[in-house]
Amino acid sequence: MTTDNADDPYAKIRPYHDDEVAPVLTRLAECDEFLDTITRYRMPRLSKRMPGLARRLVSFGLKRKMRGVESVQGFQQHIAYYMNQMLERSVDEFVVEGLDALEGDTAYLFFGNHRDIALDPAFVNYALYLQGRNTVRIAIGDNLLQKPYVTDLMRLNKSFVVPRSAKGKRAMLAAYQMLSGYIRHSITRDNHSVWLAQREGRAKNGVDRTDNAIIKMLSMAARQGDKGLSLAGAINELRIVPVSISYEFDPCDVQKARELKAVDDGQSYEKKPYEDILSIASGISGYKGRVKLVFGTPIVLNDETVDIADHIDAQVLDNYTLFPSHYLALEASGQAPELIDTTSITDADRATFNARLAEVPAELRPWWLCQYANPVLNKHGRL
Repeated sequence: MTTDNADDPYAKIRPYHDDEVAPVLTRLAECDEFLDTITRYRMPRLSKRMPGLARRLVSFGLKRKMRGVESVQGFQQHIAYYMNQMLERSVDEFVVEGLDALEGDTAYLFFGNHRDIALDPAFVNYALYLQGRNTVRIAIGDNLLQKPYVTDLMRLNKSFVVPRSAKGKRAMLAAYQMLSGYIRHSITRDNHSVWLAQREGRAKNGVDRTDNAIIKMLSMAARQGDKGLSLAGAINELRIVPVSISYEFDPCDVQKARELKAVDDGQSYEKKPYEDILSIASGISGYKGRVKLVFGTPIVLNDETVDIADHIDAQVLDNYTLFPSHYLALEASGQAPELIDTTSITDADRATFNARLAEVPAELRPWWLCQYANPVLNKHGRL
């Protein structure tokens, strides 16, 4: 494991370096809990009847597949293979726009709307990979790192840790100063792009809005080092590029609807153990229909009075793609009929949408529909 020292001040939160890859892969291939997780998915019958044998078989397979992998890039090349498989099985079409307009050798802070825990940055990485560009370092909340093997997997895939569990104001301040410092270090010193969600947690209700607290966090490190630096100056150094990702269907929509209903009913929604990990698995394996990823233009601020969050939101919303599922949900909800565009909706679109809606428990349907209808309302300034 890495340790914090003067030469590596971000060791506790940063992704793994190349020289750490091989030992971590060895650790994973010998981690019973990780191996049991794979066996339950890949060979459920054998894992029940002969768990020890199933574990040994998976361990042998992992060691064989990862033989010779000694760098982060080598590990991510394996991930690209599985991304291809995922696209073939669960995505009808994947479209990327705007990336060609960005410099290939310049680091950016890709500031994205957030719908899926793992796939939002994964699609950004895949788009970069297809163009032969360097992939991003990914911000991930420590609430998702509930198991050591999950932490290892995420940090192998260039994730760095966002502190959400620090207790007390002083601890939180120190944690966010370190986070701010690392993001700035990555972009301005390492020339390495970063992906960061525009808010903490997914936009479960389909309303994409930037959290001003994140903007404040981003400026902390620069302004701490230069008290006279303006907020605009601190933000401009990061070369923020808003990114919009749009899914025709969300594999986690029913789970999100259940949480939205509980909150609306005044109940405290408590996640089941490892619910976020299950959401990651559902997002990867579930049907997504069409997916569109749009890279915006770098934000350059000349006016201190400009609301940075509004500036980002304007691009995120402008570049968000409305699919037939969004208009059909608005139609089914009975809201704003004047905003419904049916010109591109086919009979097949309607049949697919109705089939999915029919599978949603009746008591959850209003909250299921709002996830798809709200992007239409938000894009037209109705929310």
